[in-house]
Amino acid sequence: MTPKVKETLDKILACFESGNIPQSIAYSMFPIPHIPCAAWSLMNRTLVFLSGTMDARGFKQWNSVNRYVKKGSKALYILVPYIKRIEDDNNDCQFKLTGFGACPVFRVEDTDGEPLEYQDIELPELPLMDRARDWGISIKAIPGNYRYYGYYAPNRKEIALATNQEDIFFHELAHVAHHKIQGYILPVQDLRQEVVAELSACALARMVGKSLADTTGNHYHSIKQYADQFQMSVHCACLRVLSDTEKVLNLIIHNNIEGEETTACQKAA
Repeated sequence: MTPKVKETLDKILACFESGNIPQSIAYSMFPIPHIPCAAWSLMNRTLVFLSGTMDARGFKQWNSVNRYVKKGSKALYILVPYIKRIEDDNNDCQFKLTGFGACPVFRVEDTDGEPLEYQDIELPELPLMDRARDWGISIKAIPGNYRYYGYYAPNRKEIALATNQEDIFFHELAHVAHHKIQGYILPVQDLRQEVVAELSACALARMVGKSLADTTGNHYHSIKQYADQFQMSVHCACLRVLSDTEKVLNLIIHNNIEGEETTACQKAA
């Protein structure tokens, strides 16, 4: 382990063990627009995400905002419940689910027309963005939402951010590095992956971050949520993934696992 990585991780672990943690602070988010699919079921939102977009709508929904589906575009299909109204002899009515149908919708990328409010979102240049680009990872801004601040989509080699907070980018960048080291990444929120990402993000925020706010409390509380599921302390959970975290940090900072090349810290300085 390089001295800088060891020193930073030691300080964080000592802070976690002692309980001397600052309070969590609220992350800012990009504007949260009115997108119809935000109210869809988890299954349908997942179908939209897997199609490579965050906004999908039907013909009429696109036309209502003066956008039109491009000729030749292929629809993706979401599930729509069929609800039947049933009245009894007392004129009381009930609603019964009778089945599901498939409804075609189209991605925003497959439409033309007037710009949408969230298409004007711009990301600031964050520390270590060049490392992601060197690895062939694209970085884009997405509208704010109440479900997540960002994500890493390995199949699309893409990091999407709903906030300009450096810590969120560092978390997703850690997932990319972990993926490169392991050769795979699980498609669900795995305890090991998430703790590695949070601990790495906390370390990177101290090493190359430029924001003035101390977000250690955010990382601590995020790790605690995962650690509680396995009835272990935050300090213990971090120790369990310390080896993986060291590899992730060395890969991000030095672009190798051993940490002997020119560091991103030096470039960012």
